[in-house]
Order: sequence, then C-alpha cells, then structure tokens
Amino acid sequence: MSYPYLDRFNGVFGGKAPVIGMVHMYALPGAPAFSGDLNDVIDRAVQDANTLAEGGVDALLVENFHDYPFYPVTIEPETVAAAAVVAREVRRQTELPIGINILRNSWKASLGIAAAVDAQFIRLNILTDASVTDQGIINSEAHLVARYKKHIGGEHILTLADLLTKHARPLVERPVPVIAADMLHRGGADAIILAGDDTSMPPSLDRLRQVKDAIADAPIILGSGMTAKHAATYAEVADGAVFGYGSKPNADMDLPASGEMTREFVQLWRSGQVKKAA
Repeated sequence: MSYPYLDRFNGVFGGKAPVIGMVHMYALPGAPAFSGDLNDVIDRAVQDANTLAEGGVDALLVENFHDYPFYPVTIEPETVAAAAVVAREVRRQTELPIGINILRNSWKASLGIAAAVDAQFIRLNILTDASVTDQGIINSEAHLVARYKKHIGGEHILTLADLLTKHARPLVERPVPVIAADMLHRGGADAIILAGDDTSMPPSLDRLRQVKDAIADAPIILGSGMTAKHAATYAEVADGAVFGYGSKPNADMDLPASGEMTREFVQLWRSGQVKKAA
C-alpha cells in the first residue's frame, strides 16, 4: 500500500526541508506563571513570530511552553481560549504555515485551535504507545485523534508526531523502526519528529539514520536541541527541523528569539541541504 506522506508534507511546506520556528507563548491564563496580562503574552508571541520569519524560517509552531507544570492531556478552557487568541494574532502576522502544540499532550485543544485559526499542522508528543513522563503515564489516543479530525473537518491538518518524546521513556520498549512504522501506518501520523532527551539535546545522528533508513517514505523532522553548531550536519540527513532552543541567547528560554541566531541557523541548514541533494 502506498501512503502519500511526502505529498501531504510538501503540500504544506512547499517541497522544502522546513525550518519550523518555535513561538514559545509565555504563561497563559490558568497557568501558575501567568502574569495577568494576556496582551503582553500576545505582544511577545508576535515579536518572536516576526523575528523568526525575518530570520528565514519556513513555518511557525505556537506552543504553550511556559505553562508548566503541564496537564497530561486535557487542559482548562481558559487556557485553550487564550492560546487560540494568541495563535490567531500570530496567524495574522504571516503567510507562513502555522502549527499548534498544546502541552503536554492536549491533542484535542491543538486540533481545535488549529481548525479555528486556519493552522496547517499540529505537533503531538505522544500519538501511539504509552510513555512514562514527568506528568505520569500518558497513553495513546490515536484512535480518538483520527476521529476528532474527521468530526471537525480537520483531515487536512497534518499531525507531526514525536517518536520517543523528550522528557519521557516508553512504558514498554519496542524496536524503534517498528514504533515509527506503526505511528505512520496505524496511528495516523503524517510525519515523524525525532527529539533528544530534553529541549537542549538533539537526537543522536545514529538514531536519526536508523529511523531514516527504516522509514523511507515519510518525513523525519528534528525535534529538539537544534543550534547553529548542529545545523549543517543534521540537515544532510533529516527532512526538517523544529528550531527553538537555538534561537535563544545564552540558551535562556525566557528570552525573545534572536534574529541573528535564526539567520545563522537557517543559512547553515540550507548549506547542509545542498550537500544532501548533491
């Protein structure tokens, strides 16, 4: 059976190996760290979105990064509503593809917001299998994700799903290529995200090559730890990169994204892609 993963992916990202810039929303209503000023959250998100776009990224991913400690799956309505407002303002700033990720694994909120703001994709940290996370054990709800997409008319929204999500371990070990194949062929993923152990760490090149060799018909996207130091080397293997950690001066996730650091990463990423194509 043929699966049109690359066609769907290229339809959103224009045939590129995209650099997906992270818009880390500051704490939203309902989160312990919320400042009380949603307009400030909006302004900071828009600032980062513009900085990343001007730096040359190919897409943006809006995430509630500062809402820790995170709900495992379902978050409260005030947070969903606020995230939608912020994402809508980001959407108005750019013609770039937009994605949504509501942590820790709030897939229904991510899809609902994506549908409301006309976003093209979501990131989902746990799609299949079960993982032991800092929020406890989170189980697969791939069956519900697929049906909810159908219910809201969101089948065009891509699911970029994490394989061995960061800050977690599988509840039961299975061969990584088997997990990846199940995510795509049985779980409804449109692309695989491969991350390291935490936000600051990239996956190993050996693991990336292992997954890429096993899954030749679907995009493999880097999901963590991307900096200028890693850009060119990883670009020779991967089909895209989520870029957030490497945009922050001094690796301080509370700071705004740096345009200079973004431009440097994008340039090096493109050079690696040229070598890959040669």
